[in-house]
Amino acid sequence: MGAIMSARPVPPRDPRAEAAAVAGPGWAARVLEPSPPAVAEEPWFADDPPAPGPSEPGRAPLLPVPGGPGATWDDLCRERPALRAWCAERWLGAWRDLPAPPPGLEETRLGVHRLAVYVASPWRRARTGRIGLRWTLGGLGTPFTAPGDAQVRIVRDGLVVQGGGRARLHPFGSLAAAAAALGVAPDLGAAERFDVPPPGDLEAPLPIDPAGLGFLGEWFGLAASALETLRAECDPGDDPGRPQLWPEHLDLAVDLGAGAARATFGASPGDAHHPEPYLYALPAQAPPGDPFWDAPGFRGRLLGLRDLRAAPGHRDAALAFLRGCRDRLRAAAAPPEAGVTPP
Repeated sequence: MGAIMSARPVPPRDPRAEAAAVAGPGWAARVLEPSPPAVAEEPWFADDPPAPGPSEPGRAPLLPVPGGPGATWDDLCRERPALRAWCAERWLGAWRDLPAPPPGLEETRLGVHRLAVYVASPWRRARTGRIGLRWTLGGLGTPFTAPGDAQVRIVRDGLVVQGGGRARLHPFGSLAAAAAALGVAPDLGAAERFDVPPPGDLEAPLPIDPAGLGFLGEWFGLAASALETLRAECDPGDDPGRPQLWPEHLDLAVDLGAGAARATFGASPGDAHHPEPYLYALPAQAPPGDPFWDAPGFRGRLLGLRDLRAAPGHRDAALAFLRGCRDRLRAAAAPPEAGVTPP
């Protein structure tokens, strides 16, 4: 195993506490990022970031997406314009459009994918038995785990290891060095279980560009906001999962829908078949004979980054795409006597 990367202390993060301080008294703030304390209960072993949580007397829920009791951060932004930049950076409201993808994004994506699947996810699995990751400000990371409210984050400046009230930032080095910093062995068996980039030389520097990782953080932030909104709109019986960033695909996705209308809705940063980032809907059972589900390589529908960026309001366009796919599946699954036709 490689030498531990030189590291420097950085302030530990508690996104929900940060939000509460910004919102001020009277608000029970919720966010899109995982926050301490660690959750040790099955089946998730993780918090549900936007959930209103238990009642907090004297405080009104302040939510990152509409659909629950209380106001949203976007509502608050309209009352307090000084919050707009802070909320936009965290995909809580006053949403901004995606920047243009920087050169070399694919190489950075592959480096981040290797770091996530071979090191960060195994670190979480060793603690909880779970492998899912989450969007975090500027990149991606794990939920908080016990003991010590520990977390690993992959951000544009490097690898953050947090726990016990402290955090250290390790500059990007090799897979071996990252594994040493986390105290785990690289899970090389992931290359046999999943269609993932091969680990390559464990001692070679990871080709991760800060600008590329910053773009991936924006991509997953938009996706987290859109997917949590879709989840909040669920009908009774839709049985939604939780949006998770799956390390084997490096996509942020959620399963929801009843019966024949159930599907996986997600956001991929790109893959071997579709080099640019894309949003997608993958029905559990695509309606037969419907040419709408025409994604190359899988029986679903996708919206590529180029088309998304051509639309006014990228978050609105993402939601329109996801809702359109959801509604089409619902219409196809409706009983004939309901008189519903696909959109």
